[in-house]
Amino acid sequence: MILAFSIVVILCSLILTGLVLLHKGRGGGLSDLFGGGVSSSLGGSSVAERNLDRITIGVGLIWFAAIVGLGLLYKLG
Repeated sequence: MILAFSIVVILCSLILTGLVLLHKGRGGGLSDLFGGGVSSSLGGSSVAERNLDRITIGVGLIWFAAIVGLGLLYKLG
């Protein structure tokens, strides 16, 4: 069971890294340093961006639940 949770955590970590890198920079942070502030914002977010946000949050919740489950498994035995 610990192995299954560990695999889920590793996979979710890799997927989250990719999803976060796919997000558009909002400005005012490190994204400006690397040229992210050059692009103009058109006001609203597209459907693709909203779906990317939802997928990122979903994978993050799965990652968090797997971390908690892994911690409980280690604590209980």
